[in-house]
Amino acid sequence: MPQVKQFADRQEAGKRLAKVVAASVDPKAAVVLALPRGGVPVGYEIAKTLAIPLDVLVVRKLGFPGHEEYAVGALAEGGTRVTNAELLERIPKRDWSQVLAKEQLELERRISTYREGREIPSLQGKTVILVDDGLATGATMLAAVKAVKQKRPRRVVVAAPVGAKDTCQQVLSEVDEVICLRMPEPFYGVGSWYRSFPQTSDEQVVSMLDEVRSGVL
Repeated sequence: MPQVKQFADRQEAGKRLAKVVAASVDPKAAVVLALPRGGVPVGYEIAKTLAIPLDVLVVRKLGFPGHEEYAVGALAEGGTRVTNAELLERIPKRDWSQVLAKEQLELERRISTYREGREIPSLQGKTVILVDDGLATGATMLAAVKAVKQKRPRRVVVAAPVGAKDTCQQVLSEVDEVICLRMPEPFYGVGSWYRSFPQTSDEQVVSMLDEVRSGVL
């Protein structure tokens, strides 16, 4: 495990990341879309620093049955799905159908909870900054990128405090820019690079979104 952890928590990481994003991104016609739940505290700090809108792009990892942390792919709102074809061949269809049904249900629950009936903002012609607290396998971020591209943005930027080097390179092949403060090798996992890494709650996500929407920043 790493001897020195890079970030105190998601808020501190977000503030450090925001400085780099601010130097690279023109805030005019820009929007932050954070991947809930852990990406929202990071995205909140970026939105606050750049004084731009914050919203979420809801994604769900599709885990290997019995080993849910092992990503086979991911779902994103709007019907977007990405999968690893090689891994998918090893899963019985019935088991895979159960995974899809479960994660689709949770995807819809989160959309309802976080948006409260609002539509995803228009992204056409905008610079979209997709934010997460880290990039491990990249499955959820790649699903998010695919979903965003369907909305015809002018530019797509992915930002994360920490990520696996190979994953960052893979994501870069799909977007205009990847901003990642740390790409440690070996990577270990996202949580290994935070001193405090508690689960972000639905209530915290809604609170941060409401603050931005109401201009109380």
